[in-house]
Amino acid sequence: MTAIFILRSSLKVIEQANTMLNRMEHRGACGCDDETGDGAGVMTGIPYELYERFAREAGVTLPTLGEFAVGMFFVNGKDKVEEAMNRFAKYADECEMRVLFWRKADVNNSQIGVVAASAEPVTVQVFVESSRKEEDFKNMKFICKVFFLRKYASHGFEKDEIAYICSLSPNTVVYKGMFTSRQLWDYFEDLQSPDFKTHFAIVHNRFSTNTFPSWSRAHPQRMMAHNGEINTLRGNVNYARARQALMESTRFGERLKQLFPIIENGMSDSGCFDNLLEFLCYCSTRSLPEVVISMIPEAWQADEAMPQQKRYFYKWAASFLEPWDGPALVVFSDGRYIGAILDRNGLRPARYYTTTDGMIYMSSEVGVVDLPDVVGVKAKCRLKPGRLLIVDTQAGELLNDEQLKQDIASHYPIFEWVHKGVSIFLFIHYKFPVNKNLGGSASSIVSSNLS
Repeated sequence: MTAIFILRSSLKVIEQANTMLNRMEHRGACGCDDETGDGAGVMTGIPYELYERFAREAGVTLPTLGEFAVGMFFVNGKDKVEEAMNRFAKYADECEMRVLFWRKADVNNSQIGVVAASAEPVTVQVFVESSRKEEDFKNMKFICKVFFLRKYASHGFEKDEIAYICSLSPNTVVYKGMFTSRQLWDYFEDLQSPDFKTHFAIVHNRFSTNTFPSWSRAHPQRMMAHNGEINTLRGNVNYARARQALMESTRFGERLKQLFPIIENGMSDSGCFDNLLEFLCYCSTRSLPEVVISMIPEAWQADEAMPQQKRYFYKWAASFLEPWDGPALVVFSDGRYIGAILDRNGLRPARYYTTTDGMIYMSSEVGVVDLPDVVGVKAKCRLKPGRLLIVDTQAGELLNDEQLKQDIASHYPIFEWVHKGVSIFLFIHYKFPVNKNLGGSASSIVSSNLS
């Protein structure tokens, strides 16, 4: 798995992403016919110049960046394309959105394997914008409306598995499938266009472990790509489902229930993680970095050297969200933030480099790209357990892990919240005194929860 970040849109990013993916071929797996890969894909920013050309060809004026969303769909059968399009247009209207235009993706399937070809879907692309109707989603951020539409439509398509939405976003787009690393760029002609300019790319070559390969399970997912395994998956999924009954939303109101279940059917561990990550980002006011460090926290419990504010943040976050634990390197993006995080035990490799030409490279391998002699390396390091590598493209800078976490922790009255939690334990003790025959005391109970 590799990622490449830059602070301005450039054709260079997509070209080097292709090189990086090809050099990761040994990390992926293939099927019995050697030409069917477990999956390969790329997530990028919106290549506006390319999509503006598609819009002109369709006789449509494309809105400015951020005012429209683009979706990549896998439709299961040529005879079902029209039905899928009509159903999505209906879902969009129910979510106060409207379809601008559709296009069938230009693909070349001559290189893919027999097994991949037997399951090959029709890849179609949709462009949507807000409609003039504003009832349920009045004054809502556009990206949150887009998320609601994506989730609502996915549940609708799930009933008969007519289609799968790879991505639907105003900020990112995902091209993927059951490819080997060298087939992805040959398959999607969009990726070969000189108009495909992006400020970041995340590429992934899959080695399927606990689920069978499929077109939809290829990475990247809608917000992340993943190298490793989530060992606590069953508990994480069960807790997410159990909490649905208690959830409320000032943003979506009564329509929140239409987003359930949070974890969709047939997901791999990566897909489950992605479902919850997406849900927490767009159904709350929490930023992507905050959600990520809540889902994959540092090993904070016994770290006495950790700043108290950050330690209390992790303690508070753990009270309502269990860690998604296991040997895992997760790369993520919402278009603004682009980053990576390593599990608390550091059981997956990850190295990154920043260069004098303004590029940032991160990979689970070294040697994934060649640098010209005129380009130097400003800094290089391995990603440490529980630490973030993250770029804020709005601020135009590589953020400091420690400072970012301190800023997140100080955003809330954490000390007050944690101590209020402790006072509840005291109340319970006085209401229901400890049986001395069982050992322990009120002070020992309280101190164990303060530590």
